[in-house]
Amino acid sequence: MPRRRSVVRHAHVGAPHALSSLLEGRGLLEMALLPASLPLLMEAPSGDGHPVLLVPGFMASEASMIALKIFLQNKGYDVHMWGLGRNVGFRSKHANALPQKIRYLHHITGRKVSLVGWSLGGVFSLYGAQSTLDCVRSVITLGSPVSVDAHSGSQSPTAVKALYRLVSHRLGASAHMMQPRAKAMRERRRLAVPTSCLYSLSDGVVPPQEATIDGDPALHENIQVPGSHIGLGFNGIVLSIVADRLAQPEGEWMPFSPQGLLARVLSVTTGNVPDSAVPAAT
Repeated sequence: MPRRRSVVRHAHVGAPHALSSLLEGRGLLEMALLPASLPLLMEAPSGDGHPVLLVPGFMASEASMIALKIFLQNKGYDVHMWGLGRNVGFRSKHANALPQKIRYLHHITGRKVSLVGWSLGGVFSLYGAQSTLDCVRSVITLGSPVSVDAHSGSQSPTAVKALYRLVSHRLGASAHMMQPRAKAMRERRRLAVPTSCLYSLSDGVVPPQEATIDGDPALHENIQVPGSHIGLGFNGIVLSIVADRLAQPEGEWMPFSPQGLLARVLSVTTGNVPDSAVPAAT
């Protein structure tokens, strides 16, 4: 068999494109168009009933994950919310409670847990999985800043960083990432569990180089999707990919290889069928 190419971060440099940031409101249109994705969603594979934990993004409540919750429940998964209320940035209660939640779900179900995190929720998912690897089946991130450069810091728009400083910490996200408990994430040590990072080139909040990872193609992958940042959790293509990834048999995970209608839709909307190869610079 041919050797798989290494998984690498997207080559984009700097902040998201200004136009993408200005047009983030199109996420509301994506929400409205979700019913039009019904044929795609119906074709998505059903699950095996294992527990799935959903983690919302910064300033979002569990209600933001409702489309994912309903869809995945209908596909047969045992879906749970993180139970910590609105995500207002890194807090000690998150650092302690999320791993406990993962272990609890693993204990009561007797099965490993998959984590799906949107935006900052994806970072929290990776953090929670880091100390509970024996309980985690897979991690899926949606537009999450999982690869922020230590020397340059976050490249998200100024308004987003200002909001984080106002709500969470006056020194911004870097203050939280410098904590000892975040060392593994700061050093980009990738988890030894299947990890799928979904990203959009038109994301107006998290640039593609931060939403993608370097990693082992046997465990890690970056998947390009169309759409806005705030619409990711209501995007029919994203929901279909999440279902595809969760349906991978435990211990037999394979990189994303879309089939049928999903493959055709991705070819039209992204210009290619996603893989773990090096994307072109923007």
